[in-house]
Parts: sequence; structure tokens; C-alpha cells
Amino acid sequence: MLRSASAHSTPLRARLPPAPQNERSWRRTLAPAGSLRLHEPLKPMGCAMSALAARAALAGRSPEDAATAARPGREQIHMIKESWKVIRDDIAKVGIIMFVRLFETHPECKDVFFLFRDVEDLEGLRTSRELRAHGLRVMSFIEKSVARLEQLDRLEALAVELGRSHYHYNAPPKYYGYVGAEFICAVQPILKEHWTAELEEAWKTMFQYVSGLMQQGYQEESARQQQLSPPPKDRPDRRTTAL
Repeated sequence: MLRSASAHSTPLRARLPPAPQNERSWRRTLAPAGSLRLHEPLKPMGCAMSALAARAALAGRSPEDAATAARPGREQIHMIKESWKVIRDDIAKVGIIMFVRLFETHPECKDVFFLFRDVEDLEGLRTSRELRAHGLRVMSFIEKSVARLEQLDRLEALAVELGRSHYHYNAPPKYYGYVGAEFICAVQPILKEHWTAELEEAWKTMFQYVSGLMQQGYQEESARQQQLSPPPKDRPDRRTTAL
């Protein structure tokens, strides 16, 4: 964590400046123009420590744990939504930084992406149109998740379906938590001093919940495909099947 809970015991809504009629000016008080530079070198000592804790919390959970993941509480939902108003102004940059960090900390994740699996120059990816497009798709999913936090049936349908599709992308559930951890690390420079342990915990709770739903969808699709697949004797020999 960047800051201990005791250092910021006041709720987020009390610490953030009240939203004026012109919401854009409120957002500028938290994130001045240029606060997140795409070509800045990665600089996380504190960020890395925070991400380590987030990865431990977000990864390696069993299906049973996933099914019972805690939902964000009312105050956490408010904190997430208020902070998203700031983050959304930089979603393209956040998406790229998030995936560059992901490939740096977990190089094996590149294997899921055909276009990036052989890339060695991670800094060069910062100008990749393909990575920008994929980052925007992921950020769009996060935006939809935030919007559905008070409509959990819609959020569940969205995340479970995404988990099903990730089965066909050959993207196993262990990777889902990594993305959440790197998102958390990427958005800290935007919120600056308004990033707190409580806000970090709120985002981690949301990613745990969404990752659990995605894992549920992945497992359901895996089971469905196993039922549909032919018996072993009827399966083609992969050694003689064209890739």
C-alpha cells in the first residue's frame, strides 16, 4: 500500500473537493493536464510494493473462493465511481501503461497475445496502435463494470460472458488478477495525494469480484467444451494436424 489506513482515516468523500457545477474543473484539481505522461519511465518502488500486495490478493483463487468473493460496499462503490471520473480522462494512456507493466512483470502473459508474444522491446510497445486498441477494450470493460456496480445482475452477466470468451482466447483465470494489479498501479499517478489505502482496497475488492465472475464463466465454458469434445479415440492426432 502507498499509505497506511491510519494516515487517511477520513472517508474519501470528505477528502475530495466537492464537485462544482463544472465537473471538469473539479477533475483538474485532482489531475492537472499532463499528469500522466505516456513516455515516462516506469518508476514504481512504492507502486511495485503496492502491486505485489494487489497481485497476492487478486491471483490464485479457487473457483469456490471466486464464487464467494466479497462485493464492493456502498462507500467503496462511491469511492470507485468518484475516482473513475478522473481516471477516464486518461484511459488510453492507462491502458497502454497497464499492459506494458503486465508484460514486464509477467512476460508469460505475452503468449496469450499473438501480436506481442515475440516482442522484446517493451518500451516500443508504448507507441503500438494494436496495444492501444486492446488497452482501450479492457478499459471499456472496466468502465462498464464501474457503471454496473449498483446493478449486480448486469455486472455478473457481463463478466461471466467475458470469462467464457477468454476460454477461447486461451487466457486462463490466473492472468485476470494480474491485470487488476497493474491497473491499480497505473492509476495512482493520476489521483496523486488522493490515492489512499481505502481507495486501493475498494478497487481491489471490485477486481476480486469481477475476476471471480470471469473465472466462473471460464470454468463453465471449459466444462461445456469438454462435454462437446469427442471421445479420445475420435480426436485427431495433434501431431499430424496442421496448426
